[in-house]
Amino acid sequence: MSRSAKVTREPSLKRSTFIATLAAVIVSATLFTSPAEAQDDRSFRCNNRTLEGTYGIQVTGTRPVPPPLGGGIESVIGVVIRTYNGFGNFTQIDNVKGSVTGVTPDRPGFGTYVVSENCTAVTYLQPAPGIVIEERMVIMHDGSEVRAMTLSPAGIMVTAVSKRIDRR
Repeated sequence: MSRSAKVTREPSLKRSTFIATLAAVIVSATLFTSPAEAQDDRSFRCNNRTLEGTYGIQVTGTRPVPPPLGGGIESVIGVVIRTYNGFGNFTQIDNVKGSVTGVTPDRPGFGTYVVSENCTAVTYLQPAPGIVIEERMVIMHDGSEVRAMTLSPAGIMVTAVSKRIDRR
């Protein structure tokens, strides 16, 4: 047998051994995995109790400047402590700073929320009398994190990142 024939057979044998080993691993994993282990995170269903507890929230974006202060749009940042009661109501304290309007410290607020089975949610925040801010949210990691955006009023373009800061 020539040396070149021997060289071409070895990679073919190695490849066949690798494929057989890989097939055995896949079959073993399939046979010995329980149905519960085979399910992924999409099998988790959310409800209002998913958002029970206190969350730290960071907000950033833009919002309209009131006409008496010149109108236009300003950048806004803030931090919020929000507590969801697990039954569709929440309270919060926020500290928000606008690039034109300045800081609004320790402003209390309250609102309601509804969580869907698919782990999306809507909140209605009332930071002051006659003002309602609607947020749309995605709940992640069994409720330990939330991503949100302001839907209305239309001029507010704010996103938020929330993390649970207390243990259930």
